[in-house]
Amino acid sequence: MMWKNNTVRHLLPAGLILAMLPMLARATDEQVVKIGLTGPLSGQQAALGKDDEYGFKLALERLNASGVMVAGKRIRFELVSEDDAADARTGMTVAQRLIDSKVKAVLGPYNSGVALPISRLFNEAGIVMATVASNPKITQQGFPYIFRISASDTQLGTKMGTFAARSLKLKQFAVIDDRTAYGQGVADEFEKAAKANGIKIIAREFTTDKATDFSAILSRIKASKPDGIFYGGYYTQAGPMRAQMKQLGMDAYLLGGDAICNEELAKLGGASVDGHVYCPQGGPVLEQSKAGRAFQADFKKKFGIEPLTYSASMFDGLNLIAKAMQKANSVEPEHYRDALAFLSHQGVAGDYQFDNKRDLKNSPITVYTFKNGQIVALPEGK
Repeated sequence: MMWKNNTVRHLLPAGLILAMLPMLARATDEQVVKIGLTGPLSGQQAALGKDDEYGFKLALERLNASGVMVAGKRIRFELVSEDDAADARTGMTVAQRLIDSKVKAVLGPYNSGVALPISRLFNEAGIVMATVASNPKITQQGFPYIFRISASDTQLGTKMGTFAARSLKLKQFAVIDDRTAYGQGVADEFEKAAKANGIKIIAREFTTDKATDFSAILSRIKASKPDGIFYGGYYTQAGPMRAQMKQLGMDAYLLGGDAICNEELAKLGGASVDGHVYCPQGGPVLEQSKAGRAFQADFKKKFGIEPLTYSASMFDGLNLIAKAMQKANSVEPEHYRDALAFLSHQGVAGDYQFDNKRDLKNSPITVYTFKNGQIVALPEGK
């Protein structure tokens, strides 16, 4: 041990120096690994962004307490959280900041419109991105560093199109989307599946992810007497849309993708969000597994609220990355990326195995409805 000042050395008792040596050795054997998180932490979708962040933080706390070892060093994961505001331009700025911060992986983003442009940036930088964004194009670009840790629009939209025809026995649908990469993508997939199952699409309308008044669109649709409306977009628009359907005396069902599938929808739509509203979420029902119930309890104890949509996926995502690093014996993305691609992991939100596009091979999808402002899972097979 080298001392710059011999006076300091003589001031410390020999016993104290000996006691400090193991602690100093442990300090040098610890490696800080920065992991980025990007999502809408402000704006209309902030509730979902915070939900993702909370799931990440819960996993980070557990991993750091467990003493993950990689290449002979104890790893201490550090969160670098960024707000992309669900905006593609902001997302690009945020992505560059994360790259400059030398993160070893990024969880997120939530929005497909952000994920599509920043996926190229992270791939070129050689940084693993594990996203819950669902547009199929994200993983169809052939980027080896980009993974999806939830269901895709193809899986979600197909599920709802089949559900509308076979379970609800509906015959005519109108489709509305918000023109975002997510909204248009999931609406397109619903329309394809609905048509394949004998449903007639009597109208296709467009709005934006900032709109609040849907009376003109709904009035046009009402004249065609649809059995249901499928909305491709977020809960921030679906809530007011459902309320306005009721105001116009429309008894039609409202179906949507996973972005409307949370209790924030009921807060915005009030009593109109009822048993005639259906939506999907990727992954099993948390209450139905021991790990899921434990996650819910720990989440509520720490943050004071119930998990919403993809906090469990973010929890699993960080655990997946840690496991891949251990398997590859390296924290560097170029080394652990292949281990991640071939990993098999049973998480809270499902069984993780990736196909050759780095999509999940098997992503169970649960359909939900609403009762008294609460989201309720349908029995399996419904």
